Amino acid sequence: FDIHVLLIVTVTLSQATATAQSEKDATGEDVYPPLWDLTPENLLDFPVKDNKIVINAWNYQERLGVYKNLLNSSAKYFTAFGSQNFGNILWGLPLQHGWQFRTGRLADPSSVTSCGYEDGDLLCISVRSWWSCMNYYLAIIPFLGAVEAGLFGQLQYEIEILPPEERRADFCYSVADCRSRIPKLMDKWKDYFEVNNSVSPATFSSFILDDALHLMWRAHVASIAYALPKFQDSLKYLSDPEANFGEDWANAVDFIAATHFSTDLQTTNNFQAFLPPKMLVEGDVLPSISDFSPQQNRVLLSLRVLHKANQLTGGLLLKLWQKAMSTEAGRKIGRKLIEDLASS
Repeated sequence: FDIHVLLIVTVTLSQATATAQSEKDATGEDVYPPLWDLTPENLLDFPVKDNKIVINAWNYQERLGVYKNLLNSSAKYFTAFGSQNFGNILWGLPLQHGWQFRTGRLADPSSVTSCGYEDGDLLCISVRSWWSCMNYYLAIIPFLGAVEAGLFGQLQYEIEILPPEERRADFCYSVADCRSRIPKLMDKWKDYFEVNNSVSPATFSSFILDDALHLMWRAHVASIAYALPKFQDSLKYLSDPEANFGEDWANAVDFIAATHFSTDLQTTNNFQAFLPPKMLVEGDVLPSISDFSPQQNRVLLSLRVLHKANQLTGGLLLKLWQKAMSTEAGRKIGRKLIEDLASS
């Protein structure tokens, strides 16, 4: 039963993404996240106050700037995997964040404030957004882990992250603060950046890339696992269909991670082509959401089926998948399945 469900999901997604990809190509959509060219490229492009680099992680442009600095500083390790840093496996993080911004998922879902809305503060990231709180642990924590690992060398200033207006206790704001509060999670991101730092860029091979992907996905999954229960109560601000989709997507990431899927720029863009172009609202019923294409409806239904199947089996489906992905030969098949979804 479990394997049949997985095969059904794979076939359904592969049919859906072909159309989604052709639609995306036709629009000529930018391959970079929105406003990428306008984000801080260097840590000293952020404000410096009281001998500290101060970053407002609740502003889209500044949070995106954190990603840009991570990509720029790690570019030297990925020169063998394409020009313009396109082969960097950190691209998955800012591209996902850009999709969240573009589709309105970072705005205040309670509509109490104008945070994130065009007629208010468009670049504001709302602390009431489930997506933005989850993303904090896939943006700021990796960044501070990289600082601790020495990716940026010896910094002349400390880094300070500004807190949100609400839920201050649910986040940490500096290397020392995060080290004391979430040491295991910080270790996982630090391990990823240290494996890069420990080798010469000239010898960064495909073999080392697989190690890096393993460590990156291990940290990615750990960030989601830590943040999911913490922000469970934020789902109440979302419509039921959107809340279900958020949890379905978080579940799907576990399956993707097990394959050591490469989150370079092109692969991530291809893969993201089938994600919903807007937030789901009450009354959206799968697989017949009227303003979504049939293909988009099928993709969302497939993610729902995968999540439900994993729940019904008490997580056994994921365990079986992870076991199948425990060898490089297995992971190669798994990656091929996912790549076929994005390119078929």
